[in-house]
Order: sequence, then C-alpha cells, then structure tokens
Amino acid sequence: MERVEILISDAKLKRVGTRPTFQGDSDFNCRIVDGLPRREPSIDFLEARSLNTYRLPDPAILLMAARAGRILVSHDRQTIPAHFDWFIADKRSPGLIVVSQDLGIGEAVEELLMIWACSAAEEWINVRRFVPLSGGG
Repeated sequence: MERVEILISDAKLKRVGTRPTFQGDSDFNCRIVDGLPRREPSIDFLEARSLNTYRLPDPAILLMAARAGRILVSHDRQTIPAHFDWFIADKRSPGLIVVSQDLGIGEAVEELLMIWACSAAEEWINVRRFVPLSGGG
C-alpha cells in the first residue's frame, strides 16, 4: 500500500469553512492524541484526561462535545454510535468519529490529520464516520 504524505502548508489545499476541532472521549488512546500535535502543532484536539470525563455516560459526553463545538472522537463501537443517533434525533452535534482500535497509532494520526486538513467543521454536523475512512477497520 502506497503511503500519501499530507502537507498542511501546501497552498493548493482548498477548504471552505473552519477547520474541525476534536474532543477525545475517555477511552481514546492518548498516544494518538499526543501524536497529532507532533505532526501538526496547530491541530485543536482536547483530550479526555483534561476534561475529567471518566465515568460520564455517553449522552453527557456527546452533550459536552456539542456545547464545545467539537467532533467527538472515540474507539467505542459498541455504545457511542447508537447514543449519537439518539442524540442527533433532536439535537445538533459537531459530529462523531469512531477510530478502530486495530488501526496503528501512526495510521490513526494520519487519518485524523487528513480529516482536519481536508474538511471543514460544517461538513461534520450530525455526521458519524468510522476510521479508517477507506474500508476495513
């Protein structure tokens, strides 16, 4: 598989709208969170360990992310997608990204960086996606 390097400073990158901001939930791998600013210092990713979200139920975490205007990023494929669907039935969410735990740390960093670099926050409203974006996982 060929690796594609994303160059954030590439002037050809065109995006309409604001860059997405992210919030990890309590089960999200902190090594991924730590790796993102190493690749791109201007990425805005708020981690769970700074929010004291441990033991909060999914609906409360979704509400917290929505109030902050941040896409929630999680590894939880079991409960958070259903809670997200319930949440957006009557509320607005900045979005949900569920990252496969089988994805390597470097690959997860690159996938999230690609989302950040190539999409606008407005494109993610009430949207749920699974990473990796290109099948599998």
